[in-house]
Amino acid sequence: MSEYQNPMLIPHIRKVIVNICTGRSGEPLDKASNILKELTEQQPCLRRAKRTLRAFGIRKDEPIASMVTLRGPKAEDFLRRAFSAVSGKIPEKSFDKLGNFAFGIKEHIDIPGTRYNPQLGIFGMNIDINIERPGYRVARRRRRKSKIGLRQKLTKEEAIQYMKERFGIEVVSSLE
Repeated sequence: MSEYQNPMLIPHIRKVIVNICTGRSGEPLDKASNILKELTEQQPCLRRAKRTLRAFGIRKDEPIASMVTLRGPKAEDFLRRAFSAVSGKIPEKSFDKLGNFAFGIKEHIDIPGTRYNPQLGIFGMNIDINIERPGYRVARRRRRKSKIGLRQKLTKEEAIQYMKERFGIEVVSSLE
């Protein structure tokens, strides 16, 4: 990151959110939570359905997903393992205009260091990454909120460049 003279312009990873949605509560959700706990070494929290969907048998406020938020070194360690599960390739369309991006893993056993457990089964997961520059807190704080200047906001191209330099990933226009 030698191109930045100002340390307030150097991007960093704010958080990584790992989500497994089972679509129903009970045993499958417990298994998904155990897998997340194994992978991230943190206690997952349950996410509830926002509305009733009769076609899928989902009721409002029924727990249907499990998620974990990772920050700091834990987030970076998990990302390195997750990128190797997708061969270090991320589609360009996964990045939004503010530099955040997301990708999915079809089977959690693709992540290195994970062993198959027949009692738990195999689950896919979504991984969302939030990248920002220092100073974004002023827009989120409770007292004296303020707007972020245009120069301080991260662009899609800067986020792609940061991820290439930091993690050595390859951003492809479309996955083959």
